[in-house]
Amino acid sequence: MAAKVRTLGPTMTRSMQLVAEAVAGDPAGCSALTVTGLASLTGTSEATVVRTARLLGYPGYRDLRLALAGLAAQQQSGRSPAVTADIAVDDPIADVVAKLAYDEQQTLADTAAGLDTVQLGAVVTAASAARRIDIYGVGASGLVGMDLAQKLLRIGLIAHAFSDPHLAVTNAVQLRAGDVAIAITHSGSTGDVIEPLRVAFDGGATTVAITGRPDGPVSQYADHVLTTSTARESDLRPAAMSSRTSQLLVVDCLFIGVAQRTYETAAPALSASYEALAHRHSARGAGSGAR
Repeated sequence: MAAKVRTLGPTMTRSMQLVAEAVAGDPAGCSALTVTGLASLTGTSEATVVRTARLLGYPGYRDLRLALAGLAAQQQSGRSPAVTADIAVDDPIADVVAKLAYDEQQTLADTAAGLDTVQLGAVVTAASAARRIDIYGVGASGLVGMDLAQKLLRIGLIAHAFSDPHLAVTNAVQLRAGDVAIAITHSGSTGDVIEPLRVAFDGGATTVAITGRPDGPVSQYADHVLTTSTARESDLRPAAMSSRTSQLLVVDCLFIGVAQRTYETAAPALSASYEALAHRHSARGAGSGAR
C-alpha cells in the first residue's frame, strides 16, 4: 500500500494525498472508519475519499476498507517479516539478505497490483505484429532494455536495445507505423530516453513508456504507459536496485505475452536457439579435450 501511494502520489491532488497517506500510515485505524470518518480525519470530503480509493485501484471505499483490514490482519499476525529496506552500515549480512528479499517481494507485489493489464495487452498486440522493436534505456534501465531485446530476439522478433543516445535517435528516425519503440525510465524524465521516443512517436511508430512516474515527461510521447513501483532509496541502496526489479517484472510479463501470441513461430525459434547454444558448448568442450 505504501509503495502504491508513493507511485501514484504525484498524480493526486493535495487533498487526495492526505487521504492516501492516512491509509498507508495506519491501515488498521482507517479500516475501522466510515467514508465520513476518514474524510473528517483527513480534513477532506467524502467525494475525495472515494476518488482516492478508485485511484488506488479499488472500485469504491468499501473495497479499500476490506483491503486495509486484510493488510492490518496480516501485519498483526506476523506473517510479514518485521523488516524494512533501511539497511544500516553495521547490519549483519543475514539482516541485509532478509531486508532486501522483503523489499523486493513488496516491490514485485506493488508493481503487479498497479500494472494496467489493458495497456499491457495493447503493447503485447503491437509488439507481436511489429516489423521491428527498438528499446531505449540508460544505466540500470539500459540493462533491463538489453534483457528484453535478448528475449525477443530468441523468439524470432527483430529487437534492438540502445543505451547510447546518439544511436538511439539515429535508429528511431527509421521507425514508422508498424514498428514499436519502448522507453524504460524509472524517473520518467531521462532526456536521453525521451528524445528517441519522441522521434519514434513523430514517425508514426507505436510508442511505450515503462516508468515509475506515469505523469512524467516521457508519457507525453507514449501511446501506452506501463507503471512500475516507485523505489525507496537509502544511503546503501540506490533506487536503481528496486526500480530494476519492478522493470524486469514488467518486461517479463510483456515477453511472455508476446511469446504466447506468437507461439507457432516463437516455440521453434526458442528451440533453435537452445540447440545452437548446446552445440556451441559441446563443440567448445570437445575442443578443450582435444588439447
